[in-house]
Amino acid sequence: MRAVVKYGALTTLGSLVLSALAVAPADGADGPGPGAPGTAASAATADSHTPAAVTLATVSAATSADEARGTARAAHRAAATGIRFGPCPKAEMLPAPITCGTVEVPLDYARPDGRKIRLTVSRVRASGKAATRQGALVFNPGGPGASSMYFPMAAELPEWKRIAAAYDIVGYAPRGVGRSAPLSCENPADFSKAPTQSPVHPSESYKRERIAEAKAYARGCAENAGTALPHFTSLNNARDLDVLRAALGEKRLTFMGASYGTYFGALYATLFPSHVRRMVFDSAVDPDPRQIWYGNNLTQSVAFERRWLDFRTWIAKHDKAYHLGTTPEEVQHSYEKVRAGVALEPAGGKVGPGQLQAAMLGAGYYDDYWALRATALSEYLKGNPAPLAAQASPRPVAAADSENGNAVYTAVECNDAPWPTDWRIWDRDNTELARRAPFETWDNVWMNLPCAYWPAPRQQPLDVRTLPGELPPTLILAAERDAATPYEGALELQRRLAGSALVTERDAGTHGIAGGGNSCVNKHMEDYLLRGETPPARHAECAPHREPNPVSLDEPPSSRKLPPIV
Repeated sequence: MRAVVKYGALTTLGSLVLSALAVAPADGADGPGPGAPGTAASAATADSHTPAAVTLATVSAATSADEARGTARAAHRAAATGIRFGPCPKAEMLPAPITCGTVEVPLDYARPDGRKIRLTVSRVRASGKAATRQGALVFNPGGPGASSMYFPMAAELPEWKRIAAAYDIVGYAPRGVGRSAPLSCENPADFSKAPTQSPVHPSESYKRERIAEAKAYARGCAENAGTALPHFTSLNNARDLDVLRAALGEKRLTFMGASYGTYFGALYATLFPSHVRRMVFDSAVDPDPRQIWYGNNLTQSVAFERRWLDFRTWIAKHDKAYHLGTTPEEVQHSYEKVRAGVALEPAGGKVGPGQLQAAMLGAGYYDDYWALRATALSEYLKGNPAPLAAQASPRPVAAADSENGNAVYTAVECNDAPWPTDWRIWDRDNTELARRAPFETWDNVWMNLPCAYWPAPRQQPLDVRTLPGELPPTLILAAERDAATPYEGALELQRRLAGSALVTERDAGTHGIAGGGNSCVNKHMEDYLLRGETPPARHAECAPHREPNPVSLDEPPSSRKLPPIV
């Protein structure tokens, strides 16, 4: 997985139910996704010799002795101090009996006695008998840049009741996110500007505009963060997780990570295998160091093209409801009419092609959005732009959170790994890719291009890997047609984590499947979290959850049951 969470799953915990619990998305998208309007960008000049590119240093991602000692020292302090939980600040908007606190972590683990930052934590106690309590279950929804402070609210959902009886349900905001030493790279109003364009095949002049934005965004991150900038990394997120484990009084960690949360969860399993009790990896990022992060973004653009076809195929199947076409090609033609219309006259004054694209991208993440988005397109072509404007307009109230999430996303991914610093490489790779995957390719570029001009040192990604017997059995959940984290990533993670088991939801593509609408998936998750049981032969398959129900536009208005706008 908004805030901006590209490898994030805000609705992971039960269809659209928890999307209302998480921070409302901005920039015209109800769902998270790459390439949101207002993110920093690129341009069309071969520019590998900028000062940023020349001064980039590469540092080892293998944990140094100093950082290992620093993590152990910080965890020891946290275990002694614990977390003082009390009423949650009003800013968190979390009801009792949820309580909140903070945990202190070093900014730089190589200097554990130096500057400290505080991460916010939320918790609801296990609802069952004390004798059946199994400890704390910590959740991260991905991003980078997403918070799980809302996660304790899942304890009231039917799909989580039995798990919440056995575990304290714990959420937190990772470093840089929310009130956890928040990071910002530009004015939120500038980040959420609208309407914006989103050309499928951008001109050279448009590319030059976007490279200027990318450079400015990278400079803004450096100026605002100062010396702290290099310390926003996935490895530090994994180290922070170990300090949080200790502060919660847990000798071993029970953790669920979704999307990007699977990546630093896998780093945690590699760095601290003896500290793991149980781990669920929901919608796994491909952890191959060669894929972090440039390669994963190319793969993701291809997968979103496939999922966009799934959505159009479903709309065509329900042409009696939407009248957008009886084939995916006809639906695409209808979509292009909407694009052209909002380019000339933005819907609601704020929804241009950029906001339209971001809203449709949400349908690539979650098929729960399919009826909403199809209805918006259909109504627009009938002369009613209101549903599209309602679904895709930026929300000023969420601008600061959205910009914060994007800043953390950018800092972590740019710091984590080397990126091409020559624009010609980006232009070559993505021009070719856009010929066969035009839906998301260039917006994906614009979101990530600040990494080409990043002023902080880059790391080499850690080689995620555990040996047989080194790590307790872990559970991987994956949808076969997931676009944000393509299924190949789950297979790669299973190969790298010895003893892990994989549950596959076949012929489905929702991003984040734990606690959702598939009872088979949920049973495997419960069997594992409650009893430590994994599928035999380390693999199981689940039939897909039911397709979304279309909303018939032929019914009289009084009997229509439109999905709520979220």
